[in-house]
Amino acid sequence: MSRTAAAPSAVRHATWNVLPAGMTAASGFLLFGLGLQWQGYVLLAGALAVSAVLSRALLRDLALIALGILIMNAVPITTDISVSHMTVMGSAMAAAVGLPYLISRFVYREHAIRFPVLTGQKWSPVERWYLPAVVVIGYLLLPVYLVPTGVYENWPAADDAGSVARLFLGTNVLGIWDELFFICTVFTLLRRHILEWQANLLQAVLFTSFLWELGFHAWGPVLIYPFALVQGWIFARTKSLTYVVSVHLLFDFVLFLVLLHAHNRDLFPIFLY
Repeated sequence: MSRTAAAPSAVRHATWNVLPAGMTAASGFLLFGLGLQWQGYVLLAGALAVSAVLSRALLRDLALIALGILIMNAVPITTDISVSHMTVMGSAMAAAVGLPYLISRFVYREHAIRFPVLTGQKWSPVERWYLPAVVVIGYLLLPVYLVPTGVYENWPAADDAGSVARLFLGTNVLGIWDELFFICTVFTLLRRHILEWQANLLQAVLFTSFLWELGFHAWGPVLIYPFALVQGWIFARTKSLTYVVSVHLLFDFVLFLVLLHAHNRDLFPIFLY
């Protein structure tokens, strides 16, 4: 853990800080992954109680993560692309990212949560080559995952221009939100108090649990958890929201095409499964 990323009490309590941080991630697994509501709430409350004993700074940051978790848990997390549902879920997503940021920035008087878009740093050759590689990886994996398992049926069939547009919008907005919340908020706040690799493992638990509830069932976690880890690792090194969002949206574009094809096999018959 770097000194610049650490909160004042993080070094002294780094070992013990993993406990409430892990409890917070586990609460998300219970709430989103298993649908165990009161158990998840109890574990989340316990995480905040333990953090209060260890460090006020840790308590404040975990409270921001808890706020985002509770906001998202208060609305149906589904792939419904009706205008009414997208409005409700979209509003919750905006609040889950916006409120922790505003509280951290204007109540705590810190600037811990950042969304670095215009960094002025050029992408390296490896970073540039990784972008088309993501498309190839998505092409090879997503059809094999979505079609034979029937997981694609967790998304509605988009059979007219309006529903296709809403599906495209939904997949893209969700991909951007994943990076804003799980990477820029959860990962960033956790690594102020625990080691970076620990923070990455824990944000990936929340990332995967949320997408499981959304509809990525069957062996989806086998794909999502490593993807979330790689996204955290990339963000820690590039410090660029633009880059991790670009990676995510390229992957989600392939997801969008596969979903259209899975519901209507005459569309984009280019996938192997």
